[in-house]
Amino acid sequence: MTATDQGGRETAQRDKPWIFRTYAGHSDAAESNKLYRTNLAKGQTGLSVAFDLPTQTGYDPDHVLSRGEVGKVGVPITHLGDMRALFDQIPLAQMNTSMTINATAAWLLSLYIAVADEQGADRKLLQGTTQNDLVKEYLSRGTYVFPPRPSMQLTTDIVVFTANELPKWNPTNVCSYHLQEAGASPVQELSFALATAIALLDSIRARPEVSAEEFPGTVGRISFFVNAGMRFVTELCKMRAFVELWDEITLGRYGIADEAMRRFRYGVQVNSLGLTEPQPENNVYRILIEMLAVTLSKKARARAVQLPAWNEALGLPRPFDQQWSLRMQQVLAYETDLLEFGDIFDGSTVVDAKVAALKAAALEELAKIDDMGGALAAVESGYMKQALVENGARRIEAIERGEQVVVGVNKFTNSEPSPLSAGEGNVVTVPDSVETEAIARLKAWRSARDAKAAEAALAELTASARENRNVMPASIACAKAGVTTGEWAQTLREIFGEYRAPTGVDTTKLGDATGLATARAAVEKATERLGRAPRFLVGKPGLDGHSNGAEQIAVRARDAGMSVSYGGIRQTPEEIVSEAREQQADIIGLSILSGSHLPLVRDVTARLRVAGMDVPVVVGGIIPPDDENALRNMGVARVYTPKDFALDGIIADVARLAAKQR
Repeated sequence: MTATDQGGRETAQRDKPWIFRTYAGHSDAAESNKLYRTNLAKGQTGLSVAFDLPTQTGYDPDHVLSRGEVGKVGVPITHLGDMRALFDQIPLAQMNTSMTINATAAWLLSLYIAVADEQGADRKLLQGTTQNDLVKEYLSRGTYVFPPRPSMQLTTDIVVFTANELPKWNPTNVCSYHLQEAGASPVQELSFALATAIALLDSIRARPEVSAEEFPGTVGRISFFVNAGMRFVTELCKMRAFVELWDEITLGRYGIADEAMRRFRYGVQVNSLGLTEPQPENNVYRILIEMLAVTLSKKARARAVQLPAWNEALGLPRPFDQQWSLRMQQVLAYETDLLEFGDIFDGSTVVDAKVAALKAAALEELAKIDDMGGALAAVESGYMKQALVENGARRIEAIERGEQVVVGVNKFTNSEPSPLSAGEGNVVTVPDSVETEAIARLKAWRSARDAKAAEAALAELTASARENRNVMPASIACAKAGVTTGEWAQTLREIFGEYRAPTGVDTTKLGDATGLATARAAVEKATERLGRAPRFLVGKPGLDGHSNGAEQIAVRARDAGMSVSYGGIRQTPEEIVSEAREQQADIIGLSILSGSHLPLVRDVTARLRVAGMDVPVVVGGIIPPDDENALRNMGVARVYTPKDFALDGIIADVARLAAKQR
């Protein structure tokens, strides 16, 4: 595209850059607010709020499942006062805010609206996104609360409410990002995400509040959140396939005539799964290459980009690390000529052929899901989860065999020490006092509020949910009456119930026997010593829902011949110890990626001692070296971190420990 300057010369006219974001939030609302205002001053153009796990799963800081999790992977927001502090001195009418929230999306959006009302902002000016895709939570991230169908109802409530009240708001972000993190292939990303979007559009279209005339505008507000991995050409073609498939689905299946309403609108965070603990400086190049896949093709360019920091495989990044990722976006947008040209891949026979192949395979998979009854049925049956676990197993096995090269991990492993990750303070740590302070603030809030007003607001929420009315008006009233996150969620738990999603590891055989020789030999020796197969309990204490690692360990251990018990996510230390006693476990493996490993492991090991159970414990997660020492001092037998990618060796180690202990 071109324009003409004052001298009549032809000049390039630049497109506007995408929204620059960093995913941030931790400790408490006041500290996170300082971080947001600092990032905005550095040129960030939108906010992306990370909430802690209790907030995402509907628990107050004083709940037993919140122990060790408060403020660890995001900011705790328990009531209106916290949301007020989070956005202090940030005018919401002028901000574009993305909130990574799903099960409690209606509640967090209600708190956001309540703060905007206090600021005097016109609701019709509010811009941003609630992630609000529950289907992928059952498959990957695990921050679901309610069963799939009530969850879809809540998602639809937000879509319908915002269509009238917040017309510039993106009420849901259909996510393929977390599917890739859980092991999805590009075809699975395309088909599973689009199947979720179809289920949502069907739910919206069935609502009497949405007229045929209003439906296209509602479709136009649906956005997506995607991932970009290291296979650059495939990832770029995947995005072009998304654009074309969404256009075809909204036109052919839903009759949306307005091309603007059929536009595939998406934000992106590039792959965190591929970030490595060994030679972490290489992650800078990985992040850059992945960003190019979602920015170079104009027809499939992201509308918002947030990049992980290079050291996220080590722990929480520092402000400098987040700034480095922000500068990467700014250099591309402002120093290059990328935004001065049309789509540079138009007419490429290679790209066209790959896009066509991805589309054909995705449509075939979509037809299969349609035959099952749609995305919700495919979740309830366990089909989608099993498919992701299977594909994730193949990926890990390919890395172990060296077929998929990861520089610094399974090839070119000789390395100079990295000065970037040396010394103290190379990652942010959240002190234990954050939880104590959050509980104290919660008690003070409950004491100061009008208790009768809160009770009345919760009674209206109950009535709205029971009568199938939209819960958003009642939720906003709850926010303004001082109701807490845990109270809002518990009210709906009592109506909708809670849900345990399929784990995906219950089938007879998932893994590949290739490469299991070491593990099988160790398991056979342990079996000889014990007189039976060693019993391995894999546990997920706390609220960490990233279950991919635990699932892959469970699958590989079972395929190697161990007797494996894996009950899925969200277990209390008490439940894990009780299950270990019932199963007569020979060894316990705990998987924790939320940074809450110290308090949760301390609780588990203490309960084992009280119960008189001499069972070895191994722990896996994103665990700094100092914490490894602390865990060993608690009696933990082994600590595995992302650098320990060879599952065959881990399973052999676990089998030897199980046999040795007995």
